Amino acid sequence: MKYTCSIDINLPLDNVVSLWENKAYFKEWQDGFQYIKLIKGEPNSVGTKSKILLQEGKRKIELIETILINNLPEEKKALYEHIHMTNTQTTRFKKLSENQTRYISEVEYTKFNGIIPKVMAKLFPGMFKKQSQKWMNQFKTFAETIN
Repeated sequence: MKYTCSIDINLPLDNVVSLWENKAYFKEWQDGFQYIKLIKGEPNSVGTKSKILLQEGKRKIELIETILINNLPEEKKALYEHIHMTNTQTTRFKKLSENQTRYISEVEYTKFNGIIPKVMAKLFPGMFKKQSQKWMNQFKTFAETIN
């Protein structure tokens, strides 16, 4: 399953990328974000692994992120591994004008483990895209408000 989301943000490219990369702000625009902890490597470097913890109600979601490519603002690609699924996410930022930037996210789910995740992906594929777009919308609101 593969999809793309995008949103235009009314800020200069450098400002958008700086805010998006700043881990201290993740909780401001990612519902349930608890922390990101470095496991191996140097922050933001190719090959670096980090543990991400999200809380959704009483359920904790633990992901392992591996950075595959990082040459922002052009592209950052990371692998996300979870007990129930594996996906890659490629993030790009494009300058539209001096004060407007397009934020693009391409997500590809490559593996679903277990019957429930497989059924969810088959019956409700839009739910995954909806969550990605929600976080992008929240990031836009956060970024335009903080600046």
